[in-house]
Amino acid sequence: MSDDPEPALLIRGLYKVFSDDDGEGLRLTESGRSKDEIQEQTGAVVGLRNINIEIGRGELFVVMGLSGCGKSTLVRCINRLIEPSVGEVWLNGREITAMSDDELRDVRRRDLAMVFQHFGLMPHRNVLDNVALPLEVGGIAKAERRERAATALGLVGLGEWTGSMPNQLSGGMKQRVGLARGLAMETPVLLMDEPFSALDPVIRRDLQDELLALQESVQKTIVFITHDLNEAVRVGDRIAIMRDGAVVQVGAPNDVVLNPADSFVREFTQDVRLHGMVTAASIMDTEFASARGSASVTELIEMIEERHLSTICCVDEDGKYLGTADPSSALRATRSGVTRVEEAPLYIGDAVWEHTVLDDLVPAGLRANHPLPVLGDDGVLIGVIPLERLARAMVSDEAAVAATEESEASG
Repeated sequence: MSDDPEPALLIRGLYKVFSDDDGEGLRLTESGRSKDEIQEQTGAVVGLRNINIEIGRGELFVVMGLSGCGKSTLVRCINRLIEPSVGEVWLNGREITAMSDDELRDVRRRDLAMVFQHFGLMPHRNVLDNVALPLEVGGIAKAERRERAATALGLVGLGEWTGSMPNQLSGGMKQRVGLARGLAMETPVLLMDEPFSALDPVIRRDLQDELLALQESVQKTIVFITHDLNEAVRVGDRIAIMRDGAVVQVGAPNDVVLNPADSFVREFTQDVRLHGMVTAASIMDTEFASARGSASVTELIEMIEERHLSTICCVDEDGKYLGTADPSSALRATRSGVTRVEEAPLYIGDAVWEHTVLDDLVPAGLRANHPLPVLGDDGVLIGVIPLERLARAMVSDEAAVAATEESEASG
C-alpha cells in the first residue's frame, strides 16, 4: 500500500435511506433510531448510517457483513449507481457526490471500474470482445480496446482463450473474464462486489490466490465486498465489518479477529481459526531487556544478575538481533578471554519473525527454554514472547483473549 497521505477514497458522513420521500427516515436515522423502529414508523429502509472510511492508494480494502447489512449499497454509493441520501465520497481529491452526470460518466470510464458477482457475459461475443465491451461503450478505438483486453486476459491467465465463447468456459474462467473486464478499463480503483461468492470453494481459493498475486503486480486500490470472513481475512489489507447499515469496526485482519470491538464482532469472527491468525507480533512483549553488542561481557553479567534474568537478548547498534546470552555462557566467555558481548558465543536458533503465525511458533516454543525473540522484517529485535504466554495461546480456543489477559497480568 502506498504511503501517500491523501487517501484514494474518502467517505464522509454517508447515509442512504430507501423509500424516504419526505426525509423523515433520514432524520430519524441521523438521530440514532434503530433500523427496525424507522421502518415500522415511516416505512423507510435504512441502507447506510454515517459511514466514515479512508482507503489508501494500493490498498485492498474488504467490506463485509451479513446479508442486508449494507455492504453492496455502500459500494454502489461509491460510484453512484445508488445515490446517497447525504454525505460525501471523494476519489483522488475529487468529490464524486458533487459531480454532474457527464463528469460521473467520465470518472466511471477513467477512474473507477466495477466487477460484479454475476459474470454478465454476452453469449454471442467471444472472450476478447466480452472483455473489450466496456471500452467499446466508452468510445475507445477498436485496435486499442482489443489490445487492452488481450493484456488483461493475459494477466488473469486466459491469454490463450481470447477466441473462445462463454459457453466453453468453466465458472471460474468466466469470473476471470469478469475480472479481466475490470482490469482492461485501466482505472486506478476497482470495486468488486462479491466476485467469487458463486464459485465452489476450491475455485474460489484459487481465484483469491490469483487476486493476491495480481495485486502484487498492478497495485490497484480495491474495494472488495464479501460475506465470507475467511475470504476477508485472506485477501484484505484491512477489513470493515458492517451491521444494520453502519460500520462497527475497521482494522487489519488480525486486529478485527483478535480484538473485536463488541460482542457482535466477537461472535461474527469466532469461527476463524485463531491458530492461523495469531502472529508473533500479536502476543509478544514490547518491553524487554537487551544488551548492546558493544557492551562488555562483565556488564552483561551484571545486568542479568540485577534483573534476575535467565537469559538476555543482544543487539547491535542498530537494534538488530545478534543472539541470546545466559549467565553460564557469559561466564565461560570471560574465562576464555572474551571481553565484548558481540565476540561472545550467542544462541540464535529460536528467533522468529513478527508475522510468524501460531502454528509455526509451536515448534520453536517446544525447542526453546527461554523467551522467543521476535524480529521485524529488517532483523531488528522488536519484542519477546514468554514461553508461558505461548503455551497458553497454544492450548486456548480463544488465543487472543489469553494473550490479552497475560499481557495485562505482566503489565
